Amino acid sequence: MITVYSNKYQDEVIKLILHVQNFEYGVGISVEEQPDILDIQSNYINDGGNFWVALNEHSEVVGTIGLQKKTNEVAVLKKFFVYQDYRGKELGIGAGLYKALIDFAQNHRFSKIILDTPSKATRSHSFYKRVGFKEIMKENLPIQYDYPDRDSLLFELDLFRK
Repeated sequence: MITVYSNKYQDEVIKLILHVQNFEYGVGISVEEQPDILDIQSNYINDGGNFWVALNEHSEVVGTIGLQKKTNEVAVLKKFFVYQDYRGKELGIGAGLYKALIDFAQNHRFSKIILDTPSKATRSHSFYKRVGFKEIMKENLPIQYDYPDRDSLLFELDLFRK
């Protein structure tokens, strides 16, 4: 089940994000380098974006995705993670999270979604390209924003061009 974030999920969200980043991908990123996950309400929802979690049959968090509003036109996709055992087309958890984000972005009339992702995360790169994101250079970002650079690749999705 995909649902909007509530503070009751905070500990599980942090655990999932750190697990995928550091255990699965070996990125070596601390919670201190991503303070947005310590206050999702303020850093995503209160500013005009949103954050969703995927729950398994035991109501445990197994996936996350966030959208940070940067301008009226541009938002940043962040924290798109799913535990390894819950990945794949047959379960559809990643697709469900992504659909919630895209529906929200379109309903709120964002024209562009950008994201950064570690170069090591090749599986996610394939997903982003498949759904229409184009890789861009840092100097072509439509806005500047802070992210913990781990040899990151940058992507952009134009919501009005298919």
